[in-house]
Amino acid sequence: MEEYLIETHSIDYNNPIIRVKVQELKNQSKDKENYIKRAYFFVRDEIPHSWDIGVNTVSKTASDVLKNKTGICWTKSCLLAALLRANGIPSGISYQLLSLDDEGNSGHLIHALNTAYIEELKKWVRLDARGNVDYINDEFTLDTDQIAFSARKELCEIDYNDNHADLDEKLVNALNNADNLFEIDIDFNLF
Repeated sequence: MEEYLIETHSIDYNNPIIRVKVQELKNQSKDKENYIKRAYFFVRDEIPHSWDIGVNTVSKTASDVLKNKTGICWTKSCLLAALLRANGIPSGISYQLLSLDDEGNSGHLIHALNTAYIEELKKWVRLDARGNVDYINDEFTLDTDQIAFSARKELCEIDYNDNHADLDEKLVNALNNADNLFEIDIDFNLF
């Protein structure tokens, strides 16, 4: 469990901007489950997905997402993990390989979401704070996994149903090598 509580370069929860938000969420929460819910809704609803709002800002870490007030799923998942870990809640990152279109002709992308260990329930759940738009309506629950996308096998999509302690190095490198979000280059077949 320890690896899901440590600070990493991407999940930089000791950054002062993260610590302020953690304290704010703690002050509003009655218990850890309520804290998880508040952190989830904050990332989902208050931090828009960069693609959805058409900004080219490249947020590379959890603190960047909070500072820039935007991020893609990779770094939004880092922010939620940071908010949870800073409050002693084990959290990780899970991945899906998704088609760029409904026909499967335009390639694939990697989608990131979170895992959280719910001590009271003695289980891991997956939470997807990507952000709701017309075609996505993700709600909060700790009873079952709550994810934005279901993998469509006919389009060669994959739900890895995995749990990693940090953002994948390939994704970190893609973010670090990009000055413009719309120019991120990564070979998604490496997953």
